Amino acid sequence: MKILLVKFRNIGDVLLTTPLISNLRNVYPEAQIDYTVNKETESMLLLNPNLNQIIPYDRESIKSLPLIKRIWKEIEFIRSFKKSSYDIVINLTDGDRGNLIAWFSNAPLRLGYKNKNLFFKKSITHEMPEQKLRHTVEQTLDPLRALNLSITNRSVEIFWSEEDEKLIDKNLVDVDNFIHIHPVSRWLFKCISDSTMSKIIDYCELELGVKVVLTASKNKFEINKINNILSHTKSSPINFAGKFSLKQTAALNKKANIFIGVDTSIMHVSAANNTPVLAFFGPSGACNWGPWDNTKTESGYTEINGHQVMGIHRVFSESRVCQPCGKDGCSGSKVSDCLMSLDFEKIRNNIKDMLDEQVN
Repeated sequence: MKILLVKFRNIGDVLLTTPLISNLRNVYPEAQIDYTVNKETESMLLLNPNLNQIIPYDRESIKSLPLIKRIWKEIEFIRSFKKSSYDIVINLTDGDRGNLIAWFSNAPLRLGYKNKNLFFKKSITHEMPEQKLRHTVEQTLDPLRALNLSITNRSVEIFWSEEDEKLIDKNLVDVDNFIHIHPVSRWLFKCISDSTMSKIIDYCELELGVKVVLTASKNKFEINKINNILSHTKSSPINFAGKFSLKQTAALNKKANIFIGVDTSIMHVSAANNTPVLAFFGPSGACNWGPWDNTKTESGYTEINGHQVMGIHRVFSESRVCQPCGKDGCSGSKVSDCLMSLDFEKIRNNIKDMLDEQVN
């Protein structure tokens, strides 16, 4: 049995498909399970023992080519899957590239979402339900339902190396208890105000007496945002912004008491690590993207917006009628008003409650 999974989306989206991988491995213990993803997201799958091969699609490199070469590279990549003679191809995205891979694979079983383009009508043999107001973890398990296969777990998983673990231990030699804060996203409209984030840091450090460890990617914008947040703080948190890779950040997060951050891939990593999450949500919806509790069998995010809880995780959100809007800020401003006016007293109470739960 040879199975191919297809997911050309972002880092967090790929991580949330890991329950599908483990369930497929449980049903087909001897199968070859391969996965093709965008190159920048493959780190979410590296070292996953349930995968045989990760096939990266280097979209940035291909996009930089002249038009004719780009088209040829696309065709070459898509046609390469036919040689592998897959039995099942599961397209977890609704884009044309995934449909073409499924079609050209000639696999007997090809699962995907209904495409309005009649050209792709025959690209799938088994249609999965449309993505509605359900959590992404549940949506990614739909292929199992379409094939009448059992679902034995819903745990999101991430793996890192011993070298990553040792590097983090080396950097946290004198730090026992700490709060991991990842205050930034590459999408500005998902961020809360710098002044509110600085207050959160000072509250944790100066009033609760718990060390704060900050992380961010090496992206220049994220580094600048961290520096601006720190310019408002009175305390001195540990700043690891731009220092660690995604997997190293995951290893660090596993050692934290709780995690505080915005709707980004590190939030999903924290939930995968079973590290309690306090996440700020604005234009995106918790019903689809809230931090998933691995001990639960169904989502706890049943409301459209507002403060919600799933197991050890909390989503902090206002209850505006416009939420979630799915837009890149209000009126195209790249800034979401619903994230600029959060009630700091309520945030304080949530942080205190989460730390108290760790003690009890």
